[in-house]
Amino acid sequence: MAIHLSLRVAPLDLQQGGNSRIPYVHVPAARMSILVYIATAINTFLFLLTKHPLFLRSSGTGTEMGAFFTLFTLVTGGFRGRPMWGTFWVWDARLTSVFISFFIYLGALRFQKLPVEPASISICAGPIDIPIIKSSVNWWNTSHQPGSISRSENPAENREAGGHRSYHQTSERFPDEEKDERME
Repeated sequence: MAIHLSLRVAPLDLQQGGNSRIPYVHVPAARMSILVYIATAINTFLFLLTKHPLFLRSSGTGTEMGAFFTLFTLVTGGFRGRPMWGTFWVWDARLTSVFISFFIYLGALRFQKLPVEPASISICAGPIDIPIIKSSVNWWNTSHQPGSISRSENPAENREAGGHRSYHQTSERFPDEEKDERME
């Protein structure tokens, strides 16, 4: 239902058209891929400590779900990037780090057919990629947009960090916007 609402019901952007609807699906899929990876890594670590089969089962299921969400993120990002960058794929820092995460998921899925320890170790080593995915747009000059949600409460700091407002300030107006309204 959420996919239907975001792709069919959400209003079109004047400049981007239907392409503006893709982030409504792309961003939640990207967040889910990271969240599922964290949960899978925790379950795998707990399995290595306790050898309880429930943790092994949940980490196996999490690996499959995470691989799906990561692939979905890469595909929807490509559909969004095609009109924006002129190509489906750019060797961008964030795209490459998510692609590496997808290969870690695939490796963990492949290792599941082997004894338990190689798969568990590969899943536990994978969360190293999560801060790289999160911060890659701030560390390197990339074509991917910077993070849209910032922790800063100061609008000036947010503009310096990439021109985006923080989550808390999306309902507030900048002073120059108020001046423009008074002139109308």
